[in-house]
Amino acid sequence: MADVLIVDDDVEICLMLADLVGNIGHNTVFCHTLAEGLSHAQSLNFDVIFLDVKMPDGNGLEILPKLRNNHFPPEVIIITGVGDTNGAEMAIKNGAWDYLQKPLYPKNIILPLKRVLQYREGVKSTGASLVLLDNSGIIGKSVQIQSCLDIVAQAARTDNSVLITGETGTGKELFARAIHHNSVRSAQPFVVVDCASLPETLVESQLFGHEKGAFTSADRATDGLISQANGGTLFLDEVGELSPRLQKAFLRVLQERQFRRVGGDHEIESNFRLLAATHRSLENMVKNGIFREDLLYRLRSVSIDLPPLRRRKEDIQELVSYLTGCIFAKQGLKPKDYSPDFISSLSQYEWPGNIRELNNTLEATISKAFDEPILFPKHIPEHIRIKMAQSTVAPLVNSHAPKLPSEIKISRTNLPTMKVYRCSAIDKAEKVYLQELMANVQGNIKEACRISGLGRTRLFTLMKKHEVSRMGWDIN
Repeated sequence: MADVLIVDDDVEICLMLADLVGNIGHNTVFCHTLAEGLSHAQSLNFDVIFLDVKMPDGNGLEILPKLRNNHFPPEVIIITGVGDTNGAEMAIKNGAWDYLQKPLYPKNIILPLKRVLQYREGVKSTGASLVLLDNSGIIGKSVQIQSCLDIVAQAARTDNSVLITGETGTGKELFARAIHHNSVRSAQPFVVVDCASLPETLVESQLFGHEKGAFTSADRATDGLISQANGGTLFLDEVGELSPRLQKAFLRVLQERQFRRVGGDHEIESNFRLLAATHRSLENMVKNGIFREDLLYRLRSVSIDLPPLRRRKEDIQELVSYLTGCIFAKQGLKPKDYSPDFISSLSQYEWPGNIRELNNTLEATISKAFDEPILFPKHIPEHIRIKMAQSTVAPLVNSHAPKLPSEIKISRTNLPTMKVYRCSAIDKAEKVYLQELMANVQGNIKEACRISGLGRTRLFTLMKKHEVSRMGWDIN
């Protein structure tokens, strides 16, 4: 018998779902706010959670990571009255089992529920563990990082190819090495191919090797990187930088695991496990005709999308502790303490360069502090402090933007209710704000979410409601 939690502000939906679940022999609990649902989920062990998106106290998708933040998390089935592609993407990336749009029909509910419970019974019966055995160097306990580590643990148990995506500085190579170190190939070579720096004139020789006499300076036969990865792992770093010619060459190697040295006349085999990483959107590159779709399919049996540091700021203190410890040890310095406001100051910054930028900043901070025993915000490099200060200043309102109405004219002979009047005022204010927001960020949705504090799904919902366009800007 399974335990099911229903989180929906519609009482009739809750009763209908409770009846359906109860009729097939399972227990249900339902609640009507996200706060109450999160409280139940954290205090009781549920197998399945039905979660509505539009709730009185927020967006259900925003608490999805918290609902799944335990050792054996419940499976979450999203139910929504207003479906959208961005919401569906966000749900799946955050671990949702399914994404269902209202109206709900019994057969559309019972089938995914049965599949969820079948899956959970299978996991329990095998006693499978998702714990990563060795995550040395990967720092953080945030939900986002733990979710990525779960995928690393799963990928390490197979020989499937893995595509790791994320912004520059998020630690893509670190995650690739973690997969290798926890796999059966851990004792074999981990060979890195830096696709962004392969010299066009020598690329084939570097990758495939060459026979003696293949060209003027080839005085002996040499193994290439692909041959060196035999039995181990081949890591294609920044794979999005491969030229069309190399994409074609790599596709054949990935299909056949065979290649020829430059100047060679016979095939050589290499039994390697493939990992790849990129900060670019390969899907967009495929659409634009600059990356092979068949190669993308070969690279992406498993996907890991690493979060930027600005979305996991709860990890900053642990990262600072780890990175400063490494810096002190490397430079032979006596460890320093840091003031309480040092971490809070670092948390105000958006860190576009992610962990790499944080590490460089800490090196400069420690250097500036020199022999002072405590790190203070004043030791942080000036250009970082300036950006921190600027981030706390509200943006100026453009002069061309529509102004908020000083009053909303109403008829004394046909006075509306207070609720209608208030809703009208709020709608007008929301529309003006959204128009100004889009003008201010030039249509950049990520920046609009940062300034407004709204989630992507909520922002798009409000823009659609008030018919606020993206103004023809390029949306990121």
